[in-house]
Amino acid sequence: MAESHASSQAETNPAPPKPTFTIDPSLAEWAVPSAVWLSTNQARLTALGHKLSGLASGVVVFDAAGRVLVMQRASTDSMPDRWEVPGGGVDATDASVVAGAARELWEEAGLVATRFRGLVTEGPGGRELQVFPNRNRTRWYCRFAFVADVESCDAVALDPNEHQAYAWATEGEIREERVGGRETPITVPEMKLLILEAFRLRKEAGLV
Repeated sequence: MAESHASSQAETNPAPPKPTFTIDPSLAEWAVPSAVWLSTNQARLTALGHKLSGLASGVVVFDAAGRVLVMQRASTDSMPDRWEVPGGGVDATDASVVAGAARELWEEAGLVATRFRGLVTEGPGGRELQVFPNRNRTRWYCRFAFVADVESCDAVALDPNEHQAYAWATEGEIREERVGGRETPITVPEMKLLILEAFRLRKEAGLV
């Protein structure tokens, strides 16, 4: 049974340590800056009818017990009190899309990525690209989510401006959206599909 924890951190995490993570060869497409990815894939995006303002990342982290890290959005933010995996926008200054994911993981959860293992989508039958709008639907972004190993799962440190609690959840708890007997509504159905797909891929790889 997973247990949720409130954040007691008073400010955002400081600058992350120098990146030392490795990247699985399957992620070479995202080992480039966001501007390069957008330029390279312009024809693909146009064919799908997408005009993007930028890219976003998501990071799926499992602990030694095979539970996934989910975090509760701040009550003052959009989609208040709902749960999601760490992630956020890829900045123009990020060395690559994957580097942006590592930075967001540090800023939002205080965790240091050591290896990015693979891409996670919404699963078989899901959208080819995970495109979503900002809160007033004036800008559109494409999210790429990755499974990552971290130095340690023992010291999650939240940015209280974005998240107010975290939990390590089992697959069953994600399906029921109840962690430790407490309701944990996930942000959107697509986020739930993404997390469940990460569990499926983990089983497929023989990691459980």
